Amino acid sequence: MTQTGTLYFFCGKMGAGKSTKSKHLAKEKQAVLLSEDEWLSSLYPNQITSFEDYLTFSMQLKPLVKKHVQNILSVGTDVVMDYPANTLKLRKWFLHIASEVNAPHELIYLHLEDEQCLRQIAQRRKEQPERAAFDTEEMFHHLTQFFEPPKASEGLTIIEYRGED
Repeated sequence: MTQTGTLYFFCGKMGAGKSTKSKHLAKEKQAVLLSEDEWLSSLYPNQITSFEDYLTFSMQLKPLVKKHVQNILSVGTDVVMDYPANTLKLRKWFLHIASEVNAPHELIYLHLEDEQCLRQIAQRRKEQPERAAFDTEEMFHHLTQFFEPPKASEGLTIIEYRGED
C-alpha cells in the first residue's frame, strides 16, 4: 500500500506571507503547490471585484479542489495549499481533506503583528500593482475581524512562526 502524502496549509492574517512561505515549502518538500489566487484568477478572470465575489467563487471551487488534493495525497505526493485557513470552519475543511484519506497534515501558522502585515501589504502593492485595489489597509482590517487564531483543541498539527516585531 502506498503511503499518503502530507497536506500542508497556512493560517495567518492578510500580508503575513502565506503565499511566499507556501512557494518555499513546496520547493523544499518537492510538493505540488496549489494556489487559490491562481485558480480563481484563471477560472474567473475579472469577475472577482469584492470580498463577497471571492467568497462565492471560492466556495464553488472547494468540492473540486478537495477531491483533486485527496487524489494527489493518495498516491503519496505531498501537497502545499496556498489557501487561507484563517477560520475554524476553513481549518475543519482542510482537516477533512487529510483525514478522509488518512494523510498527515501540518498547519503552518504565521503569527505576525498587524503592523508587520501592513508593511508587507504595502510592499506587495509596489511589487504587484495589479493587486493594489484589493491590497489595502481597509481590506486588511475588514478581513482581520474574521480571523481566528488556531487552537490545539482543533486537533491540528500546528507549526507556528512568529514575526520579528
